Amino acid sequence: MAIRVPVPDWLKVWVGKNKSALRSSQALQAEASIHTHALHTVCHAARCPNRGECFNCGDATFMVLGDRCTRGCRFCAVDRKRPLPPDAQEPQRIARAVKEWNIRYAVLTMPTRDDLPDGGAAHFARVLQAIHVSTPEVKTEPLISDLQGNTDSLKCILQARPDVLAHNVETVQELYAQVRVGADYRRTLTLLENVKKINPAMLTKSGFMVGLGETQPQITALMKDLRSVGVDLLTIGQYLAPSVGHYPVARYPEPSEYEDWKEQALALGFKAVSSGPLVRSSYRAGQLYRTALIASEPTKKI
Repeated sequence: MAIRVPVPDWLKVWVGKNKSALRSSQALQAEASIHTHALHTVCHAARCPNRGECFNCGDATFMVLGDRCTRGCRFCAVDRKRPLPPDAQEPQRIARAVKEWNIRYAVLTMPTRDDLPDGGAAHFARVLQAIHVSTPEVKTEPLISDLQGNTDSLKCILQARPDVLAHNVETVQELYAQVRVGADYRRTLTLLENVKKINPAMLTKSGFMVGLGETQPQITALMKDLRSVGVDLLTIGQYLAPSVGHYPVARYPEPSEYEDWKEQALALGFKAVSSGPLVRSSYRAGQLYRTALIASEPTKKI
């Protein structure tokens, strides 16, 4: 049996503040709206520690195609159950919620849907299109699965004109077999590379967790691999085990280490990096996008 590494006090304080924020009137209104529109969010499905903070800022990451995944990654809290068919009304419900919340930068993710021939790409594209019709000024960032490496599925999503295409590498190559059941490190890199081949101007984004047992040379190699396929934006955050049955936490890096990783990533050429213990893929995504635009065109007013 693996020895459980104690959570440091400073991290408990940070997580506790976010949990307290869930009791605010604005957070409660956000929860009510999610329930009213019968929506799924990765904030709930992945038990995100930032939920209170984000709901108080009017942010949420919508989960398209339900909250059931066909894979069983050992780090993930999303249910591994038999998925339901795509909901034809979901695109309009999400579009209405984006408009009612006055969201200006919409992040949408998805469970892996290996049960669908296109991985769910066509349905996901319809959600993006519904948002563009309802609120054309809203920027969109789909955080997609690997689509089993299907290039046609990837093209389908890109044809819906997102502003950033995100796909997470999650961990270093050496830990894939232990942590990411059904996933493939090279397939992830190829998907991100194909985005640039299809649309060289498209900003791409990826993220990974630390605290799973990776080494510093492995982290460096991972960041170099992501840059080699043109990834522009990067997020780095602490892995928090959803339960004792999930993959165990190996360590809790100090906050200063995240600053070192950020500096290293920027030196490698990433346009924008968000790095911190509670950073998640969608955390302050709009701000990271604007930072990347400024890095791409320093004289352009954002």
